[in-house]
Amino acid sequence: MLAWIAAVSLVAFFAFRADKQAAIRGERRTPEATLLLLAAAGGSPGAIAAQQLFRHKTRKEPFRSLLWSIATAQAAAAAWIHLAR
Repeated sequence: MLAWIAAVSLVAFFAFRADKQAAIRGERRTPEATLLLLAAAGGSPGAIAAQQLFRHKTRKEPFRSLLWSIATAQAAAAAWIHLAR
């Protein structure tokens, strides 16, 4: 499970980076749904790290709230699974 989270987090991180670079250059962007799907697939640590590091979509609503909701739900699920052992 940790390997999956690490791999998807890396993909999400670089997707956020590529989208930020595309925004700067005025090029075609990565759809927000794709970025959120990567976070929901387990990549929220990488997505949030990239969001903060690159200052990308930190003010855009509802994207920001959705991303943090996904991360919160995943953290709660991880805690619940850990405590259920």
